[in-house]
Amino acid sequence: MKVTISEIQELISVLKRRFEQHEGRHKSIDWAYVQSRLDVSSEKKLWSLAEMERTGGEPDVVGVNEQNDEVIFYDCAAESPAGRRSLCYDQAALDSRKENKPQGSAAQMAADMGIELLTEDQYRYLQVLGDFDTKTSSWIYTPGAVRKLGGSLFGDRRYNHVFIYHNGASSYYAARGFRGWLSV
Repeated sequence: MKVTISEIQELISVLKRRFEQHEGRHKSIDWAYVQSRLDVSSEKKLWSLAEMERTGGEPDVVGVNEQNDEVIFYDCAAESPAGRRSLCYDQAALDSRKENKPQGSAAQMAADMGIELLTEDQYRYLQVLGDFDTKTSSWIYTPGAVRKLGGSLFGDRRYNHVFIYHNGASSYYAARGFRGWLSV
């Protein structure tokens, strides 16, 4: 979990460029504020942002947490991040597979990256900001009551509509990854 100064500078440059290219995602936020939050953020948070970028998430600012003034980043890649696909939902699902196991799970990879899976509400909000997952789908946080029964949730956009579906948590597909978020 180490990022060099040059890696941080490159990451911030990429984030600033993306911020400027997609003003509609953060209309009332200016870059100076985002930069100030990045300047005081922990190395761990910067590493997490770098991991979001490295795995194809294209993190971008989508808001500010009013309670602590932290900037909120979501994965804003057009399709589910390419470096996070072919995963089942969580470790229990992975452990339950007897054969043809995927490389890992979305929940564990998110935890290892220091980010959270988008909730259903967050996923729907992301879809207000643009058209995401028109060819892929993304695992989203699954409430305990659903997970306890063996299920998990994912979302996508088809026919100009956002759909939230269910699947067995142990399933995995080449076109399904996960989207995460981080508060900095």
